[in-house]
Amino acid sequence: MARGVLARDLRDAVLGAVATGIALLLAAAVVPGLEVQHWWATVVVALAVGALDLVLRPVLRPIAIRVGVPGALILGVLAQLVGVHLSLVVVPGVSVSGLGASAATLGVVALVLAVARWVLGADDRDYLVADLLRRVPSGPDRGQDDPPGLVVVQIDGLGYPVLRHAIASGDVPTLAGWLRAGTHRARWWWARVPSTTPASQAGLLHGTNDGIPAFRWYDKRAGRLVVTNRPGDAAMVEARLTDGHGLLAPGGAAVSTMFTGDAETALMVMSRAGRRGGLGSGASYLRYFARPFVLSRSLVLTVGELAKELAQARRQRVRRVWPRVPRRGAYVALRAITNVLLRDLNVSLVAEQMARGVPVVFVDLVDYDEIAHHSGVARREAIDALAGVDAAIGTLERFAARCPRRYRFVVLSDHGQSQGPTFAQLNGRSLEQVVSELTGVGGLDLVAATGQEEVWGPLATFLSDVPGRGGTTGAASWTPGARRPRRTRRPESPDAAEPPSDQDASRAVVAASGNLGLVWFPELPGRVDLDTLAARFPALVPGLLDLPGVGFLVVDSVRGPLAVGPHGVHALTDGRVEGADPLSAFGPRAARDLLRVAAMAEAPDVLVHSAYDEQTGEVHAFEELVGSHGGLGGDQNLAVLLHPVEWELDADLLDDAEAGDAVLYGADAVHRQLIRWIARAGVHGGRPGAPVRDDPADHGVEAAEGPETPP
Repeated sequence: MARGVLARDLRDAVLGAVATGIALLLAAAVVPGLEVQHWWATVVVALAVGALDLVLRPVLRPIAIRVGVPGALILGVLAQLVGVHLSLVVVPGVSVSGLGASAATLGVVALVLAVARWVLGADDRDYLVADLLRRVPSGPDRGQDDPPGLVVVQIDGLGYPVLRHAIASGDVPTLAGWLRAGTHRARWWWARVPSTTPASQAGLLHGTNDGIPAFRWYDKRAGRLVVTNRPGDAAMVEARLTDGHGLLAPGGAAVSTMFTGDAETALMVMSRAGRRGGLGSGASYLRYFARPFVLSRSLVLTVGELAKELAQARRQRVRRVWPRVPRRGAYVALRAITNVLLRDLNVSLVAEQMARGVPVVFVDLVDYDEIAHHSGVARREAIDALAGVDAAIGTLERFAARCPRRYRFVVLSDHGQSQGPTFAQLNGRSLEQVVSELTGVGGLDLVAATGQEEVWGPLATFLSDVPGRGGTTGAASWTPGARRPRRTRRPESPDAAEPPSDQDASRAVVAASGNLGLVWFPELPGRVDLDTLAARFPALVPGLLDLPGVGFLVVDSVRGPLAVGPHGVHALTDGRVEGADPLSAFGPRAARDLLRVAAMAEAPDVLVHSAYDEQTGEVHAFEELVGSHGGLGGDQNLAVLLHPVEWELDADLLDDAEAGDAVLYGADAVHRQLIRWIARAGVHGGRPGAPVRDDPADHGVEAAEGPETPP
C-alpha cells in the first residue's frame, strides 16, 4: 500500500509540474520580458520552483512567528516571487528581464491554472493540500484500536430545508454521498432565540450562551453597546462563559470561529484577535501564503468571484427579483474574499491541524451565510456558495484518508435563515426612526446600532492580528465597515433649551439582530416595565404594533414578561393568553425561547419581533438584509446536524415537550451530545500520532433513514 501511495504521489507531482510548465509556455506568449527557448525548460522551472519552496519555507518560519499573520502574508508573497524569479534566472533555456516580468509570470500562470480547473470542472480545492499529502505518513499501520479524530465543520447559516434542497439539486455531492452510502445521517436541531452565530457558537463550543440576548446588545451596567463581532467584546463574552472544559479541550483546534472552545490552538478566532499572537503563530499560515501558485491562484479566483457578484446582482435587478436589497460597495469585495480567499485559507489551516493529528478540529465556513443574507436563502448564488463549501469538505475528506488519525466528520450549522422584505422596505423608514418618532418628547437622542458588523467578521479577525496590537476592549478593536453609533436629534421643541426633568428618558438605544429589534432606555434603571412605558412613552407600544412587519413585542410587567400582539397578550411565565395569541404562528417552543431571553439581565426594555407569514415563510429583518436570522419564524431555527450513522442521539438530551418531535433543543444540547460522542469514540485516548488508515467499515454500513422532515 505504501508503495502504491508513493507512486501516486510521484505521478501527481509530475503531472503538476507538467501543468505548470504548460502554463509557463502560455505566459511566455503574453508576458513581455519572459522568453523560453526550449519547451522542456518550463517543466524544469516548475520543479525548481517547488524545490526552492521546500528550502525557503523552513528559513521563513521563525520570522513568521514574530511578524504575525499579515507579516506572514507579506513573507509568503515575497517568497513566491523570489522563488519564481530565481528559477527563471537559473534554469537554462529560459530568461526573464526582471522582477516585474517574474511577478507578471506568477499572475498569468495562476490564471491559466485556475481557468484550466474551471474548464475541466474541477471545483475541489485539492491543490491546497497537495504538499501535505506528500508529507503525511501513509503507512499501513492505522489500526481499529487507535484513537480516531473528529472534524466538526460548521456551515454558517444553513437551514435544514435548504440542505435538503441542495441534496435534491445535486449541489452538495459530498454530503449527499455520505447519506446515500449510509455513513452519515442528517437531522435538524432547534436553534433557539437568539438564533445568531455568537449565541449558537457559544453554546456549541462552551456549552452555554447565557447572557447573549442578540448579536449586539446594550449593557446598562457598563453603559455601552456590546458587539460580539468585535474582538474585545468577543473576548469579554468568552471570559464570562468558559470553564476551561470546552468542546476543544484538551488539545483541540479552533479555526475561523468566534470563540475558542478552550482549544489549545486558535487560528483566526475572533476572541483572540487583536492580541499578540492572538490568531496563532504566523508560521501556521505560511504554508498557504508561500506555496508557489496557491495564494496567487486563490487571488485570481477571488477576482473572478467579484465579477460573478456584479453579474448576479445585475441579474436580480433586471429580472426584478423580490425581495432583494442593494448589493454594492464594500460587500462586493467582501463576498469575493470570503467565498474564495478565506475559504481556501481555512481548508489549508484545517488540513495542517489534521496532519498534526489534533484530536478535535472545529471550523466555521461562513460563505453560504454571507451570500444568503444579501441574495436570498435558496437563490442560485447562495446555493453556489454552498456547493463551494461542499467541495471544501470533500477535499478534507480525501485528505483525512492519509492522516495520522482516522478522522470522522460532523457537519452542523449554527442556525438557518429566513427571507423577506425588510422592515424599512415595508414602512419606508428604519426602526430607529420609528422609535424616535414614537418616543420623541423633545430633546431625545437616539443611539442607533443597526449596522452590518456580522458580515465583516472573518476578514476583521484576519486583519486584526498585528503583533503588539491591543484588543482588550471593543473600542480598541477595528471592524471594517462597522458604523459608529449614530445619534439623531429630533427637531427642538420650544422647551428644548430646558434640561430634561428626572421623569424624562433623554436617550434610547436601538439595535437590530435580524428580525429582532431591541430597544433600551439607558437612563431608566433596571428593566423598564409596561406600566412605565405607558406613562413615559404612551405612543410607543401601540405605535409599534400598528406597523406593517411587526408581529409582537416582549415587555416586562407585574405579571412577568409578556408577548404583546396587536390583538392579544401571551404571558410567558404562566402561559395564559388573553385575546388572540401573538405566538400562535411561531410554534410550540416560541414561549420558552422568549421567556429565557426575557430573563437575562442583558435583555432589552422592549424586544420588537417581526411578523411571520405562514403562507410564504417570510419574516422582516430590521437590518437591510433579505435573508436574516435572530428570532423566530421560517427556517432560521431549523439548524443542521449531520453525523456518523452509528453515533446515536441520547434520549435524555432530546426535547419533545408539546412539540411532538424529539430533537436537540438549543446549541448547549448539541454541545453535550458532541462531548458524549467524543468520549465514546475514545478521541482523547491512545497515541495521537499513531499512523492509521481509513476504516473500510465506515463505507459499508447499511443505508440509514433519510433526513428527518421538520414541522
